[in-house]
Amino acid sequence: MPSSTVTLEIAATAARLVVEEGLEYGPAKQRALKLLGKRGLQVASRKAELPDNDLLEAEVRSYLALFCAETQPGELAALRRVALHWMERLAEFRPYATGAVWRGTATRLNDVHLQLYCDDSKSAEIALLGTGVPYDVGSVRGPQGRTVDVLSLAERSVALGETVTVHLSILDHDDLRGALKPDAQGRAQRGDAAALRRLMETEA
Repeated sequence: MPSSTVTLEIAATAARLVVEEGLEYGPAKQRALKLLGKRGLQVASRKAELPDNDLLEAEVRSYLALFCAETQPGELAALRRVALHWMERLAEFRPYATGAVWRGTATRLNDVHLQLYCDDSKSAEIALLGTGVPYDVGSVRGPQGRTVDVLSLAERSVALGETVTVHLSILDHDDLRGALKPDAQGRAQRGDAAALRRLMETEA
């Protein structure tokens, strides 16, 4: 079904927020809805017209191509190098890159998101302790609605000249099979170190 004019306007506004402020898709949609509501949209009656993630991603790519074509590829490459560095350090835990860094829409405002598929959920944290790198522990809703731990650390990027936040979601090894299923467009939703290297070589 074709997207309505309102949905397209929300998507375009949300895309700007994703790129310019580094918001995740969910918060960007809600913020766009509020901003447009202040400009006259009846917010309460428009929630059903929120764009899906595929439409929002298409708008993000269009915005990047129009306004960030000179800077975004280099910033993405720098973030992917940070991701690959940690994927190599934590290779025993089957790391997969996901989110904007994997999909190719990340800028310097985005964090790096990695998923670790562990036989023992505490083993990755023990290994991270062994590196001596400080980290924080949080949680997110994971597969099947379960709460999973997220270890967040800071990594200095020389290319960006600033610190990048890396989030490590700790998942069960059994979750990996479902994680490798493509999305509705047939695209991989995450990739291992070898897949990320191929992307980096292709886009270099």
